[in-house]
Amino acid sequence: MPLRSKSDLHLARKIWHLVGIIGMVLIYNYFGTRQTWFLLAGLSAFFLPLDLLRQSRPGLNHVTIRLFGPIMRKHESNALSGLSYLLIGAMILLAFFPRHIINLSLLFLAIGDPLASYVGIRFGRDRILGNKTLQGTLAAFFACAAIAGVYYYVNGIMTERLLIVAPVSGLIGAATELIPIWKLDDNLTCPVLSAVGLTALFYLYGGFT
Repeated sequence: MPLRSKSDLHLARKIWHLVGIIGMVLIYNYFGTRQTWFLLAGLSAFFLPLDLLRQSRPGLNHVTIRLFGPIMRKHESNALSGLSYLLIGAMILLAFFPRHIINLSLLFLAIGDPLASYVGIRFGRDRILGNKTLQGTLAAFFACAAIAGVYYYVNGIMTERLLIVAPVSGLIGAATELIPIWKLDDNLTCPVLSAVGLTALFYLYGGFT
């Protein structure tokens, strides 16, 4: 099965990305940190060894690509998959950050990241950093700002400063999607960097009070 590259629209992967992470958010908010941690640890115990083993075992790699090919990218055929990075990133969030930061960071990743990719591929004209485009980055900014604004309003967080904190949150989400960190997958870097930026924002504007 031919795998898609990052320059392809790859709608199946984007839908999987959206549904999977939203599902993770729902599970976390329903069951709490402890149960979600055990769930992620169990998934990691299966997928991480699989990702590592298949790189040295062509037969196992072939079976994995046959099963998960529709949501895999070409570079993942001989490297860790985005799912492994996502599981690591989510476990870092659960270990070090509070609930609202975790929710927002995962929502930014679930919606802002695939929307930026979609807009960048379909309508991107002005490249600003590597393969990233101004149009895709603006899509991420508006999506993350809207997500943050609605989330803050619904949860009564920093509502008196909503017109400031929502756009700044959008900038945080867009920046983490735009700026590469070495060669790490953005399923790891985006949520963790978003969480760091949002934590600073919450301290600055009283989001934790």
